Amino acid sequence: MIAWSLTEIAGIVDGVVHDDPDGVVVTGPAFIDTRTPESGGLFAAFVGENADGHDHARAAVDAGAVAILGSRPVGVPAVVVGDVQAALQSLAAELLRRLRAGGTISVLALTGSQGKTSTKDLLARILAAQAPTVATAGSFNNEIGLPLTVLRADADTRFLVLEMGSRGIGHLRELCEIAPPDVSVVLNVGLAHLGEFGSRENIALAKGELVEALTDAGVAVLNLDDPRVAAMRERTTARVIGFTEQDEAQSGAGPDDIRVIGLEVDAFDRASFSLEQAGVRAQVRLQILGRHQASNAAAAAAAATAVGVSLPDVAAALSEVTALSRWRMELTERDDGLVVINDAYNANPDSMRAALHTLHDIGQRAGRRTIAVLGEMRELGPTAADEHAAVGDLADTLGIDQVLVVGVEAAAIGGNVTHHVASVTDALDWLRQNVLRDDVVLVKASRGARLERVADGLLEEGGKR
Repeated sequence: MIAWSLTEIAGIVDGVVHDDPDGVVVTGPAFIDTRTPESGGLFAAFVGENADGHDHARAAVDAGAVAILGSRPVGVPAVVVGDVQAALQSLAAELLRRLRAGGTISVLALTGSQGKTSTKDLLARILAAQAPTVATAGSFNNEIGLPLTVLRADADTRFLVLEMGSRGIGHLRELCEIAPPDVSVVLNVGLAHLGEFGSRENIALAKGELVEALTDAGVAVLNLDDPRVAAMRERTTARVIGFTEQDEAQSGAGPDDIRVIGLEVDAFDRASFSLEQAGVRAQVRLQILGRHQASNAAAAAAAATAVGVSLPDVAAALSEVTALSRWRMELTERDDGLVVINDAYNANPDSMRAALHTLHDIGQRAGRRTIAVLGEMRELGPTAADEHAAVGDLADTLGIDQVLVVGVEAAAIGGNVTHHVASVTDALDWLRQNVLRDDVVLVKASRGARLERVADGLLEEGGKR
């Protein structure tokens, strides 16, 4: 963030300065969690159902913040506003406007029903190898997380990579008003948040808002293998770069589009392939888990080439990535040989299928028994029971050796080898009695289930390599 006095901030957000006799200057990013303070930063104090950020204002200043953005005075330097969220968004929008006026910053925005965070991580690694880059931390992709990410940028930032989430029509449009994109990446239109959108058509309508936000000078990066995404080219006058795993005849790919060619996977389902664009080919050997990461890598490659990164440089950076954000297909081997795949950050029908296919493939290639520890997939609306049942059916079809379902919310997951337990404690008890050292264990559920505790418990008991 560029240096701003509280008076300057108050002018931008229509606020009032309190308790600032020394005229402090904010030099660090904004933040909302006193457990992760920012030196010289601005603490945004939100009032929630169970906590009031204003109660932690003094702790935030003691931890390094120089002021707060809040809705009432609290005895430390502050800018007081009527709506903290709106003020945070206004501050982010103004910061980005000034950075664009004074430099060469490019904003790359990503959305999709699944794969957003993995693709964002890959793209950020590619761009960071070229120039100073700021990217969304984890899945901090909503109306609060996005402005906080923007406010981490400064005059040296060349690339700003923003993951954008949506829970309804109009949400992405609002986020794009804060941070208008130069490059918009749409990965897919799946079933995540179907309960909130009501239909897949509404999901496509909402995701396409990211494309509609582009100017004629922008670039839309679209998944040619998803018909609903490919159709979004009609919703923009910007240049379009597609990405695909199909050949030209099937995908309709043109010379500027990115193609995945010769895809192969190793024993742990790590993909190797060539990327091709405009007659140039570059070899990629991913070190991250899952065949589906090839499509995410292609999306990241298309976005990176849109801002001038060469395809060989893209491929080299992709091949060096060893890990993504936490709890996303994290593979760890215990000292005794047990393999644990922690994919417990989130889950929806599409990502659950991808994870089960990865588990199956690893089991087949490595000759290991497979165990899936599965929890609830949230926000599916009236289709929830059917989608959970379909997960059990797929596990049966793939021949997953054991399926352990955790929590009553996921009880609709059935199957021939399925066991149901009520809690994480019960799950760990079952695993202690049934897991063998040569097994591969997948742990996956929506974030609210907190099944990463199962993965952590398994690893703590056996040690990690």
